[in-house]
Amino acid sequence: MAVTDEAIEKIKGMIVSGSLRPGDRLPKESELAAELGLSRNSLREAVRALSLIRILDVRQGDGTYVTSLDPQLLLEALSFVVDFHRDDTVLEFLAVRRILEPAATAMAAARISEQQLDALSAQLDRLGGAPSVEELVAADLEFHRGIVQSSGNSVLCSLLDGLSGPTTRARIWRGLTQEDAVSRTLHEHRAILGALRDRDAEAARSWATVHIASVEQWLRSTL
Repeated sequence: MAVTDEAIEKIKGMIVSGSLRPGDRLPKESELAAELGLSRNSLREAVRALSLIRILDVRQGDGTYVTSLDPQLLLEALSFVVDFHRDDTVLEFLAVRRILEPAATAMAAARISEQQLDALSAQLDRLGGAPSVEELVAADLEFHRGIVQSSGNSVLCSLLDGLSGPTTRARIWRGLTQEDAVSRTLHEHRAILGALRDRDAEAARSWATVHIASVEQWLRSTL
């Protein structure tokens, strides 16, 4: 194991064990290096790496702190990485989304409130039967975000939020080039919403799978 990797593991171990908690300030560099048996250079590199992925917050003139470790904060690093995706990896993002989002939709069936269901229904009503592709894709992002948030799992919500961005361009492309893409999307949204109203987790899971897989299948045939 490289020296910097060892330093990272030791700091992570302190956080996992609870000796460093969210919001805690790290000991002075010289003290922490001595405590962990590390050189100050390797400790410095470890702190820099952990700050990049939002585990640590380096405050100039104040010290280094453990962040809140909130899932949304930590997954911002993932969002940054996926923003630099290549077109040929979009299928991989869609495949991951197809695995995770139906599970989140099934979880939401038991938790989503009637008020949230009414809001999603009103959103679909406002779109009408023939929205523009851009309007549909923007509404699609909000529709799925609202459902996933109702799953009650903040980590899953943050992951899926980060995975949605790289697939937006593919969804717009599909809407512009596939004849029935808009009507099919609206139909699938209504079907997902109907399953959620019925509190039918398996039907909600199935319709969410069909919905995401249809984009994936179209893109695979196009590529």
